[in-house]
Amino acid sequence: MKEKNSLYLLVASVVAALGGLLFGFDTAVISGTTPFIQPYFHLSDVGLGWTVSSLLVGCIVGVTLSGKPGDLFGRRNTLRAAALVFVVSAAGSALAARLWVFITFRFFGGIAVGTASMLSPMYISEISPGERRGALVSLNQLAIVIGILIAFFTNYLLVGTGGDNWRWMLSVMGLPALLFFVALFFVPESPRWLVQKRKIDDAFKVLSKISGDESANHELAEIEKSIASEDAGTYRDVFSKELRPILVIGMLLAFFQQMTGINSIMYYAPIIFQKIGNGTNSAFIQTVAVGAVNLIFTLVSLRLIDRWGRKPLLIVGAIGMIVSLLVMSGAFFLKHFEGYLILVFILVFIASFAVSIGPVAWVVIAEIFPNRLRSKAMSVAIVTLWTFTFLVSLTFPVVLDRLGGGAAFGIFGVMCILLLIYVIFRLPETKGKSLEELERILVHK
Repeated sequence: MKEKNSLYLLVASVVAALGGLLFGFDTAVISGTTPFIQPYFHLSDVGLGWTVSSLLVGCIVGVTLSGKPGDLFGRRNTLRAAALVFVVSAAGSALAARLWVFITFRFFGGIAVGTASMLSPMYISEISPGERRGALVSLNQLAIVIGILIAFFTNYLLVGTGGDNWRWMLSVMGLPALLFFVALFFVPESPRWLVQKRKIDDAFKVLSKISGDESANHELAEIEKSIASEDAGTYRDVFSKELRPILVIGMLLAFFQQMTGINSIMYYAPIIFQKIGNGTNSAFIQTVAVGAVNLIFTLVSLRLIDRWGRKPLLIVGAIGMIVSLLVMSGAFFLKHFEGYLILVFILVFIASFAVSIGPVAWVVIAEIFPNRLRSKAMSVAIVTLWTFTFLVSLTFPVVLDRLGGGAAFGIFGVMCILLLIYVIFRLPETKGKSLEELERILVHK
């Protein structure tokens, strides 16, 4: 019975994590198109930065707007709507002949990405037992990096298909988006959302399938007690003095996740490799290597996050990112690009990110906020994440061109030093605790 319950939980989590796969694909696929859309649309460095980051403006809108429908219509139904928007965005951006059309459809794709980035980890966190939540929510990050790797690999396969290669790169996303839409009809709604809507019997059925009748009764009582003791939350409550310390945790983790510079590499990897003298095909192959390492070390994190805890992974990862970024910065300043030096340390950086702040930020953001405020508080944290993703992605081509890789990677290295200090001295450990326990510890302490 336990094996059956585990399979039921795993299937539901994997389906929800497909939203993360589309998130990863849609954000990373642009990296392969940049060498081709820049001349096609006659883009300057600033124009390229805006075109790439236009998706991220949509992400901010998507996160902001998805909380309300997620609460009204359910996590599952809102994710279905996002899946359809992914399909439309893939087709529209692939067929665009004018820049404003391209940017418009990328913007709508960003709305879907923002929705998935918020509701997929929220859904998984709300159906998962405390002792397995870290690994299961990390499935969302695993799906993101699989999506990134698929995008890098399909870009590599399609780079030689002629002048419209970038259109084919963008259109591929339509297939997994349709799969996500269909698969969501075969998973349950979040039991916590069902309790909020007073669908107690339905919530019990879901919890029973996940953990058995005895545990389901206990979990249901915990959820009902938590929800019944509180009124509906508002954004004023999110920014209240009581919740502020927890909100700061979520916002700082979101800030640091992006200020490591991860998406500068994910979005502009072919351009970075071309800057150090690699040809187009070589640059695309090396970009696939970046995606593969990202996947492998996310799997490592998946194995360790509920064993080691969140803080140890963050400390190890931050140290690895600091070393690799500072070495890369020095190599750019000294123009020492011989052999595979830059590639090796980019891969060390990717591995360090993937085992730590990449998945851990999403896990902690999904688990630290109280039930009544989770969607609103998560939206604030994730808007913070996408805002800094946008700013870094918008400015990186200009910084790389005018200040050079040494300055760019040096700034990211300093940010990782600050991350390490924050984790050691300020971040609480959340390993192995139920959402209701965390609420009592973090909010009512």
